[in-house]
Amino acid sequence: MVRTVIALEADDKAWLDRRAAEQGISMTEVVRQAVKLLRQTEQAPTAPSYDHLLDRLVGTWRQGDGLQWQHALRDEWERDAAGNADDR
Repeated sequence: MVRTVIALEADDKAWLDRRAAEQGISMTEVVRQAVKLLRQTEQAPTAPSYDHLLDRLVGTWRQGDGLQWQHALRDEWERDAAGNADDR
């Protein structure tokens, strides 16, 4: 391991000390974990865009007309809701 010296604001150092005490580890270990997490976050592939995800889903429904299915399902919900209203 390489040793290094850094300068921190007093409130950042106090936060690191509190965090280390809460976790039962050294302040140095908190910094190591933070650096590792930052690197993983920056090196992680970016999430695909919403449009890209939609493009990947095009044509996956194979059960006929999706709009007809949706209307039938909603009609079923409305009938169930009306039936439950009668029970009151």
